[in-house]
Amino acid sequence: MNQYKNILKALEQQLYEMERANSDILIRAEKGLKMVKNNLREMRQMVVKEGFKSDKNEITFFKEIKPRLYSKLIYYAKIFNIESKRPRGSIKSQIKYLNFHIAKHQDFFNDHLEFYHYYRRNATELDELYFLRENMDLRLYDCHYYFSDEQFSTSRDNIVAVIMAYDLLIVYLKKEIEKLENNHSNVFSRVKQSRFFWTAHKTDLVELIYALHSSGVINSGTTDIKEMATIFEKLFNIHLGDYYHTFLEIRSRKVNPTKFIDYLKESLFQKMTDLDV
Repeated sequence: MNQYKNILKALEQQLYEMERANSDILIRAEKGLKMVKNNLREMRQMVVKEGFKSDKNEITFFKEIKPRLYSKLIYYAKIFNIESKRPRGSIKSQIKYLNFHIAKHQDFFNDHLEFYHYYRRNATELDELYFLRENMDLRLYDCHYYFSDEQFSTSRDNIVAVIMAYDLLIVYLKKEIEKLENNHSNVFSRVKQSRFFWTAHKTDLVELIYALHSSGVINSGTTDIKEMATIFEKLFNIHLGDYYHTFLEIRSRKVNPTKFIDYLKESLFQKMTDLDV
């Protein structure tokens, strides 16, 4: 079992370092998903090839180890989905949106109340039924995971993973609500209507925002990309839409991906040249 525990421990350290290095939640979620997927693939290959020396080891793996790993995949997937659709309007609308998702994910616990209590009280009497692959009982198998890999799944390991993931997710959402309520996440929430308007293409503004964010010149690089986008939207009276998708399009340009930044440089250089005449 040590090899599986070592994989999990190494991944958790990598995720911790990745989270510290990236302030943008969408980038963190995307990177986290890729990292977890790679580790899940590696762990599955080991399980299928080597199996387990005892039922006890198999139960430990599917009750504790795999769910901890798989829960991170669910967590990052949920975070990406929620944050990519999060409204950037008023604080009230954002809090309403986040509270909706808290209630939605808490409903899962109520829908699986019997097993939820079994897991929470660290019960073991049904472990052989829930966490051994050979004892798979389709009557116990959650329909949401009906087509899961039978070589790498049991009747309840996926449910444990969801419980772990939703615990983390609800904590994250509550912290975001607290930030909003304390006016920490939107410093321009009370600013009057700006008299400035962005007259270039939206893509150009997104390129500029990401350039400023990546350079770390604002708040020493600790400002979230969502905060910056909101500030620029208010400053220039513009709605940027799915700016993360726009950034992906900018990144995929085959020729001159930083064309707006290059244009600014050329314009400034020309201004300096004209003043010398």
